[in-house]
Amino acid sequence: MTRIHPTAIVDPKASLDDSVEVGPYSVIGPNVRIGAGTRIGPHVVVDGHTSIGRDNTFFQFCSIGGPPQDKKYGGEPTRLEIGDRNTVREFCSFNLGTVQDAGVTRLGNDNLILAYVHLAHDCQVGNNTVFSNNATLAGHVHIGDHVILGGFAAIHQFCKVGAHAFVGMTTSLTQDVPPFVLVSGNPANARGINVEGLKRRGFTAGQIGAIRNAYKLIYKCGLTLEEAKTVLAAEEGKQPDAAVELGLIRGFLDTSTRGIVR
Repeated sequence: MTRIHPTAIVDPKASLDDSVEVGPYSVIGPNVRIGAGTRIGPHVVVDGHTSIGRDNTFFQFCSIGGPPQDKKYGGEPTRLEIGDRNTVREFCSFNLGTVQDAGVTRLGNDNLILAYVHLAHDCQVGNNTVFSNNATLAGHVHIGDHVILGGFAAIHQFCKVGAHAFVGMTTSLTQDVPPFVLVSGNPANARGINVEGLKRRGFTAGQIGAIRNAYKLIYKCGLTLEEAKTVLAAEEGKQPDAAVELGLIRGFLDTSTRGIVR
């Protein structure tokens, strides 16, 4: 029995594993590659130079691999790369990259992307994230592993959100969010660290305590960011059990280009 519905249109140049399912009225373009076990629901369009890995599920009415919403885009063969085991709910739109950046938009593995989410050109999304309904990423946004975006969160172009951070519902984000930090509001404000998320992911009490102290150094002690980074570097040597987490925070501060929510 065929796994491609007779009303679907699959370009003969597309590369689909034999186990891929394509639902009614979906359209698959010529430069698309789809890995084993992936299910494309009804009324989904997958186009552009798009690569999709294994065991993903795309619900109805998604638009995947469309051209960037960027006036500078001139039809260049830029890409969209999607990893494995992602769930993408209804009406999501993921765009190709642009030559002004890396030329590729990426979504990693094991992400839960809820309805109406938009990933603009050149976004780089890690693994194990949760994007609630209507979360919207402008171009060039970087999202770390295990990040949660609340419903209707809006991320300004070129912003970075560090691993294990939490962005609250309807938050408008115009600056970077360091790893482990919880932000919400308009304008966005830092509210503390994402304690519940860290507990659920098995962080020890010592690691959480070290992350909390790092937060205080950055937000509560009146230090400049350069001063806070110097203290954090010293703390890494003193707390070997939390050195990775403290290094992640310090490294993020080193690479922030828009300043952090503070």
